[in-house]
Amino acid sequence: MQLVWLRNDLRLHDNTALTAAMGRGPTIAVYLISAAQWKSHDDAACKVDFWLRNLFDLSKALGALNVPLLIRHADTWGQAAGALLELCKQHNIEALHLNDEYGVNEMTRDQAVSETLRNAGIHFFNYLDQLLFKPGSVLTKSGSYFQVYSQFRKVCYARLHQAMPTLIQRPGAQAALDIQSDAVPSSVKGFVAPTQALRELWPAGEDEAFRRLDAFTNEHISYYESQRDFPAKPGTSQLSAYLAAGVISPRQCLHAALRSNDGEFETGMLGAVTWINELLWREFYKHTLVGYPRVSRHRAFRPETEAVQWRHAPDDLAAWQEARTGVPIIDAAMRQLLDTGWMHNRLRMVVAMFLTKNLLVDWRLGERFFMQHLIDGDLAANNGGWQWSSSTGTDSAPYFRIFNPLSQSERFDADGRFLKRWLPELADLNKKEIHNPAAAAGLFGVANYPKPIVDLARSRQRALAAFKNLPHRQPGGSLHE
Repeated sequence: MQLVWLRNDLRLHDNTALTAAMGRGPTIAVYLISAAQWKSHDDAACKVDFWLRNLFDLSKALGALNVPLLIRHADTWGQAAGALLELCKQHNIEALHLNDEYGVNEMTRDQAVSETLRNAGIHFFNYLDQLLFKPGSVLTKSGSYFQVYSQFRKVCYARLHQAMPTLIQRPGAQAALDIQSDAVPSSVKGFVAPTQALRELWPAGEDEAFRRLDAFTNEHISYYESQRDFPAKPGTSQLSAYLAAGVISPRQCLHAALRSNDGEFETGMLGAVTWINELLWREFYKHTLVGYPRVSRHRAFRPETEAVQWRHAPDDLAAWQEARTGVPIIDAAMRQLLDTGWMHNRLRMVVAMFLTKNLLVDWRLGERFFMQHLIDGDLAANNGGWQWSSSTGTDSAPYFRIFNPLSQSERFDADGRFLKRWLPELADLNKKEIHNPAAAAGLFGVANYPKPIVDLARSRQRALAAFKNLPHRQPGGSLHE
């Protein structure tokens, strides 16, 4: 009997471990509920709910293949090895199959499981599935992990020219087993269920992921490069939550993009090339977790930036978290996050830079808040984005390049459509006034909307001073926008 351990790979199609397990013999699947671990990782309640909804959908799909899905509890990952060993003994399991995950805690957990099972005479098979390239296979000429995305991308392009990652065949049904599937829980203690409105924004299941991928690559990818920065426009794929939970794979996304671009990934349609580059950004940040494990431990990628004197400013942090900074583009973006579990990528950079530069608040506090609310929360991407914005990370923005949120708002939401959607109290302002209502409203301000909590010009100078004299400061690399 084979056992496949499902984690962030909640799909039938292109699932390396599932297909490999079923190819070796009769297979059962297991999913571990690890509430305490999820809580310690700041996983958002809406993300846990999304996992459960997708697991319920997957359970039905596995049932059609006669693969029972068993649910077990390992409150922390330290308990995973024991829970899996007990299950293996109960069902006379010959081998465990799993798709690799990355990050210090994930890799430590999997190493402990491997050692425990192998000591018990149970085979352990792990597979590359979450990435296009195995970490450690895309390195500099000196044999180290890349620190600059553009150089990493160049090597990835060369690898893709040599061999395109292939899709894994969906397994067929196996003979029925005399094992009943467990009921997938509808909730997990400690995680408050999201609103029905949020759930409806993110329907579960592979069919929905395929629908979004097809709609994007057939209808919108040609406009991706020109529209992706405008939060009021439907310019993005809306696939990030499905990728983070493994409801769809990066290989499936890559192949769909290639089909839309006559098989090209470096030339041809600019929108398709740009989106493939974003898939490689995702790849880059996951490789960084493996190559530079300190970023999994709440440490800055650039050690010299640990010396930045961040402000202890709980009131400013709370205003940012609660969307009452008095800067419309910041507050609108934060309301989008709080209501939908998602934020437009351009705005993620804008609000992160506002917190870390204009408010000079430690990036780790922003990173944590995002993880606590994002339905697509992913350690590698979230950490990489926050460290980029705060000038502490790989390929980061030079410390002296600080987004002005007002000019960002005027440039990417010129008509104020996004602002009015999320800040209805400003709906009566014209498209010029709405970006900076404090300047337009004069002494008395705008009713029901706060005045700005910070002077942008003065706070910019404060940030420059905080970063300017750090020891051994390195150049910032290319700007990721």
